[in-house]
Amino acid sequence: MKTIAAVLVETGRPLELADLEVPKLKPGQVFVEIAFSGVCHTQLLECRGYRGADPFLPHCLGHEASGIVIDTGADVTKCCVDDQVILSWIKGSGADVPGSVYDWNGKKVNAGGVTTFMAHAVVSENRVTVLGEGVSLEVASLVGCAGATGAGAVWNAAGVRPSEIVAVFGTGGVGLCAVAAAVQAKADTVIAVDVHPVRLALAKQLGADIVINASKADPVEQIRAAFPTGIDHSIEASGRPSVMRQALACVRARGGQAVVIGNARFGESLEIDPRELNQGKRLIGTWGGDCEPDRDFAKISRLSVEGSLPLERLIGQHYSLEEMNEALADLETGDVARPLLDMTRKSPE
Repeated sequence: MKTIAAVLVETGRPLELADLEVPKLKPGQVFVEIAFSGVCHTQLLECRGYRGADPFLPHCLGHEASGIVIDTGADVTKCCVDDQVILSWIKGSGADVPGSVYDWNGKKVNAGGVTTFMAHAVVSENRVTVLGEGVSLEVASLVGCAGATGAGAVWNAAGVRPSEIVAVFGTGGVGLCAVAAAVQAKADTVIAVDVHPVRLALAKQLGADIVINASKADPVEQIRAAFPTGIDHSIEASGRPSVMRQALACVRARGGQAVVIGNARFGESLEIDPRELNQGKRLIGTWGGDCEPDRDFAKISRLSVEGSLPLERLIGQHYSLEEMNEALADLETGDVARPLLDMTRKSPE
């Protein structure tokens, strides 16, 4: 069987559409027909060559999606044929199987344990989570990365509690999920910081009490003016070291906490004043919002259905697989918070 995929052949160049021969399933692998795939900033960095040398070229991309299981390899017990599933780069329970190799007219194309910029994908069992009732495949496609990382940073890494003050720096897909999760956690005040008016408007719709356009005002000064002793938590989701410093600068002494989600470009470094830490502030990182897919994906999905974590508001535009490079460009400019690849969508003539 063949499938179509958007393949990274060379960093810094557009992805190429390729008809790939699907390899035979290994034990512990699952074959999924992709319905929708989110387009993540981390994948953008990889495409542009901002994550350093890439030894796996050419290769498939994408790490959050939804789909339907159409076959399973030997020993798979986590899902069955016809199950609707969430795909994620975050490892859950099940077999951990190395990536597959597809054939492209005699050329090898590598793939990791999960790839989603394609019509069909062979994935490792531990990257699959069966979808709960009532969740659309469209919304489910954002659970595995944006939802998990953004909401998990608030719930698991920061441990936000009612009455606390939270600022989210960077309101792309992940940051908007963090805003929604902070509102769901009943934070007293939720602040959203970005330079894109469209994203800030979305943050306001999701419940942010204060929005700050960092291209027009210094966010640290603005936050300090409103909260002179500092705030309880900052969630950094921009991937910029300068913003990471701002996130730490605005939290309170003796217990204020900044959580870094964003991926910086390869070679960039973060320089901070150590006196910030001497004040008792904490700077921590998180791996996928410290989420456990078998526990947290069901919670995220349930809250989405109930309306208290409205992931559907992140979806600004659908793209066909043929429009993959346009989706990446729109993500890069900030015109769309979370581009969504729709495998049923036809490219405009």
